[in-house]
Amino acid sequence: MRRDIAAGRRDKPLAAGALAASTARAAACGAGVACVPLSLASGAAAGAAHLTGVASALAYNALLKRTLWSWLPYALAFGLLPAFVTLGLPGRPWPPGWLLAAAALLGVGAHLTNVLPDIDADLAQGVRGLPHRLGATRSRALAALALLCASALLALGPPGPPGPVGWTGLALATALTAAAALPGARRPDSRLPFLLTIGLSALDLALLLLRGAALH
Repeated sequence: MRRDIAAGRRDKPLAAGALAASTARAAACGAGVACVPLSLASGAAAGAAHLTGVASALAYNALLKRTLWSWLPYALAFGLLPAFVTLGLPGRPWPPGWLLAAAALLGVGAHLTNVLPDIDADLAQGVRGLPHRLGATRSRALAALALLCASALLALGPPGPPGPVGWTGLALATALTAAAALPGARRPDSRLPFLLTIGLSALDLALLLLRGAALH
């Protein structure tokens, strides 16, 4: 919260004073307590996968955000989401490797694009994660590559030919990725890369649902 206030983040309720810190603290503690039994309600294996993802998010906020390993909690948490789903199914199957890799790449892309608008403010406060060390231009390029690779894995990873759905999804992913090279997306304060990440995430979810027969 202190960094958000120093950076003038009026879009954050705590930094803007729209939400009391004590209220946020109580809500976070309540959610943390409820998270354990609710996660384990899906089974020990699925619960362990979900709680590992939660622990990685806490590690990001506590320490890793400021290090070269800032991407790792995102890759781990996103990558474990499919495992949480499949491990809660009868027989507790582990998801295929292509799905784990696609989810992890999506997490890396989300991390890089989410940081882009705040790089200068973060650097002023001593935050030196991977995007800050790479710089905005290289972070933007790496994010686009990670997201495109995630889409390619979801389109081409399942057994059998991609078919119209897979090829259409891959074409749309390529178009969205190319949009990251538009002049408006290269401005330091642009939210377009983050919005493109949301679009690619929705596309990837659609590809997973439409191509999900490979999980059975």
